[in-house]
Amino acid sequence: MALLQTHFYARSLQQSVGMNIILPERSEAWKTPPAVLYLLHGLSGDHTSWIRRSSIERYVMDLNLVVVMPDAHKSFYTDMAHGSDYWTFFSEELPARISQWFRVSNTWKNTFVAGTSMGGYGAVKLALGRPDLFSHAASLSGALDLAAHINDDWDEPRLRTFGAVFDSIEKVPESGNDLIHAVRNLETIPDTEFYVCCGVDDWLHPDSVRFREAASEKGLYLTYEESAGAHKWDYWDAAIRRVLEWLPVEPLSPTGS
Repeated sequence: MALLQTHFYARSLQQSVGMNIILPERSEAWKTPPAVLYLLHGLSGDHTSWIRRSSIERYVMDLNLVVVMPDAHKSFYTDMAHGSDYWTFFSEELPARISQWFRVSNTWKNTFVAGTSMGGYGAVKLALGRPDLFSHAASLSGALDLAAHINDDWDEPRLRTFGAVFDSIEKVPESGNDLIHAVRNLETIPDTEFYVCCGVDDWLHPDSVRFREAASEKGLYLTYEESAGAHKWDYWDAAIRRVLEWLPVEPLSPTGS
């Protein structure tokens, strides 16, 4: 396999963006275009987080899968109130560029998104907003119910982040950035399959529980798991292996077969 480290100018953001990409190496990948997984980082991370903190490269080495790990900064994968249009970038520009630059599968059934913490929020938000693009979406310890946290005791840097992204966190409830509200108000149940997992010792565990309840009431296709674990990379490193097993990804054949 190959690990590409790149920067490019994103038109929708009007700035340069860092991105890491894992490409399958074996020749079969060029006979059958590989599936694509957009793997998203959390609030304190960047495009290097999954490579530095997990063994994702080793976990996908035998899969016909391209893993795209872009930088989202502290955007919550949203068109920011006072910042750049990250929703537009992730839902439109980035998939188009990946299809332009690499010979990957362009089919809905082979396009996936997953992420941890803020990235879990982004993965679910993207799947709900673009059910035509993503067939599978996974949240690992995701911040899936931001509206429930408006009265939390946030520090000043976090409040500034919420202000830049949402104008203020008080504006999240019942808006397009409220994922629970979005699920409850779906007019059509998407064919997208969702995977939500969280450690029971994680401070965001209640978010996953509330999302499971809303998804169950609405009839979403949801696989839900919880186990011991906190908001840490040792939990996410193990969880991403379960996500990869859940995704409908074809294994690469042995070389020469």
